[in-house]
Amino acid sequence: MDTLTHALSGALLARATEPKHPRPDQLPRRTRMWIGFIAAAFPDSDFVTRFIDPLTYLTTHRGITHSIIMLPLWAMALALLFMLLVRGKYSWRAYVGVVALGIGIHIAGDVITAFGTMIFAPFSDWRAQFPVTFIIDPYFTAIIVGGLIASSLWSATRRPAVMGLVVLVAYIGFQTVLHQRATAVGEAYAVKHHLDAGQVQAIPQPFSPFNWMIVLPQKDAYHLAYVSLWRSEIPEFPPAGANWLYQVNASYFPVADAIWKRVPRFGASNETNLAEQVWYSEALAPFRRFAEFPALYRVDYNQGGLCVWFNDLRFALAGRTMPFRYGACRNGTDTVWRIHRLFSDDNGPEILDAIPH
Repeated sequence: MDTLTHALSGALLARATEPKHPRPDQLPRRTRMWIGFIAAAFPDSDFVTRFIDPLTYLTTHRGITHSIIMLPLWAMALALLFMLLVRGKYSWRAYVGVVALGIGIHIAGDVITAFGTMIFAPFSDWRAQFPVTFIIDPYFTAIIVGGLIASSLWSATRRPAVMGLVVLVAYIGFQTVLHQRATAVGEAYAVKHHLDAGQVQAIPQPFSPFNWMIVLPQKDAYHLAYVSLWRSEIPEFPPAGANWLYQVNASYFPVADAIWKRVPRFGASNETNLAEQVWYSEALAPFRRFAEFPALYRVDYNQGGLCVWFNDLRFALAGRTMPFRYGACRNGTDTVWRIHRLFSDDNGPEILDAIPH
């Protein structure tokens, strides 16, 4: 979820949990909300790993700063920092609870998206995810903002903030119901076409909580479709030159008219052996740990060299160049594969690392 929404959620939670009659040694309302705001933004401070390289960011983002195991340590460290910044006006005890709540609601907000969150870091890199909310959800953010505005208008009570959180939880519950419906659509398709329905996954999409990408991972391929659980009519085809937003919005079809596409994991039959060999090479081990629905993008032969590129279909959207494309390349008769990042078809790759195969 975007950092601003996280921060606003921390401010709302801080207001909702404010004591009815704060003692002199407790934070005043405005300070408490600012601390909640800052604390809820803190976990995304791991963006600094981008300065190492993009792949390091992908594989470490939502790691130790998003860990429930590390949460007490971060809460204590930030509480001490705030105490020092105000020169001991308030004890660290005044800050630590608010900070812990802010970090906690950030972690919860990331778990409900499809990127995955390493809640047990540094002891495990397993990524928890309950993907019911798209990473940028204007309705989700609007509920939080509405709660904050109501809190400022009716400042004598914390009830508006509490109600804002109740509505937010209810909205997530509504998304959960839609997630179950989308999963059921995939299961019905699997049964009809004699596919393995055990791994059906529904991924939330932009613009509407009714928009979903449904993925059926199979042994050698994925079956996927973009559906709207709300629409009853097929959307108009985007006109030539339509912007990206129009193309994405028009790509979600009614369930009855869903277009299912089969995407091979390792490309066409003449590419399968090579693609599978490269995918399981040591060079791509970092990207392999991150990608949930990896699929061959293309194979490039140029000037005696060879590059094999992969997508993560989790981030496929109509009209947009898919992010997070990585591959392995080698030159001539060289047997060493080296990992590269593909920015776009025009810009070419950037070498990120070199790991012997």
